[in-house]
Amino acid sequence: MSEILIRNARTVLTMDDAETKLADVDILLRDGVIAEIGPRLETVGEVVDARHCVVTPGLVNTHHHLYQGLTKAVPGGQDALLFGWLQTLYPIWERFGPEEFYVSAQVGLAELALSGCTLSSDHLYLYPNGARLDDSIAAAEDLGVRFHATRGSMSIGVSKGGLPPDSLVEQESAILEDCIRVIDAFHDPSEGAMVRVGVAPCSPFSVSRELMRDSAILARDKGVMMHTHLAENDEDVAYSLEKFGCRPGQYAEDLGWTGPDVWHAHCVKLDGKEIDLFAATRTGVAHCPCSNCRLGSGIAPVRAMLDAGVNVGLGVDGSASNDMANLIGEARQAMLLQRVQNGADAMSARAALRVATRGGAEVLGRHDCGQVVIGMRADLALWDVSGLGSAGSWDPAALLLAGPQQVRHLFVEGRQVVRDGRIATIDIEAALRRHREMARTLAGFG
Repeated sequence: MSEILIRNARTVLTMDDAETKLADVDILLRDGVIAEIGPRLETVGEVVDARHCVVTPGLVNTHHHLYQGLTKAVPGGQDALLFGWLQTLYPIWERFGPEEFYVSAQVGLAELALSGCTLSSDHLYLYPNGARLDDSIAAAEDLGVRFHATRGSMSIGVSKGGLPPDSLVEQESAILEDCIRVIDAFHDPSEGAMVRVGVAPCSPFSVSRELMRDSAILARDKGVMMHTHLAENDEDVAYSLEKFGCRPGQYAEDLGWTGPDVWHAHCVKLDGKEIDLFAATRTGVAHCPCSNCRLGSGIAPVRAMLDAGVNVGLGVDGSASNDMANLIGEARQAMLLQRVQNGADAMSARAALRVATRGGAEVLGRHDCGQVVIGMRADLALWDVSGLGSAGSWDPAALLLAGPQQVRHLFVEGRQVVRDGRIATIDIEAALRRHREMARTLAGFG
């Protein structure tokens, strides 16, 4: 039996059904689960002082491309729209191999962990030079964060009217075979699972309708979730109308890509009918506000989605289209954009934090995570509100209005991944050195 006692937390934002806020309580973590919450608890294990901390559920990242962390702020892509940005980056990404995918995942997940993230999905859709999804999964396991890996794919290159170069696409039969392989090797459907696997064709402009349909059939046969990009910007919608004769929501529905086992990234350009479709089918959305701003895609109608009952979580998206992987910053950006679009009362700090925690967990089908409640998994973020970021705040629990941008401590499955603001599970300095060497080589300086 392993125990950790988080003692005398100043405030606990539980994100339970009643949105309970607790003050001056202890939280006992036992064998990966929240065992007790209350005053003056006892333990035989380690004690962590939380007297200056706000405790929240671990944040959940519902959309990422971890490999892109090696191509942040690439000249020529810094000011481009989505399609032009991709065409700038594809020739660089095709030079990656297994080590690039492992190290970029390691560093990207560490960056997320420092921003409060305990559970991250990743959408890996290109596999040059022998790379496999296994590389990213190994990095997550070494770091100790909960991981929802998705086996992405691209099958329609430029020679067939798609966007990616032919060198980065795969045969559709090989894609489906490898989906089966990684699901069988890594997917854990049990409660408390550290690794789950999903099926994730990249986008309507890089795969065929047949692959989308076959991927849905395979995913449901295997009992795993499905993920893709949808309605990301005006170019995306125009492509769907021209190539498929319908809007993105209709495209998704026709191919079996709606339901509680599906979540779509971005959805900036969903219209009212598409929002109603997603609400009725319990289809999830990964909202990526910083990336959407960075690429000029627009402001997603998140307030309308939430009001309609759509499950919405947050995603930092690829580091190259965001340039940072700070999930608490993403939550603040989501709140601010909805206020810009809909008024100052459109989204409260607490509501945005709920999207970043319980909302993301529900999008990923993780009903064992996302709340500080007895019996839930012991995934907790501790935010020290005694520092500059919270100085003068009358409500330290309003983290997104005035609070720290990094956690003091982070626990995943009851294991401490961040201790006193530093990664505790791997040699992050060594990983960063190798990461810098790789980035310099890719940029032509190595």
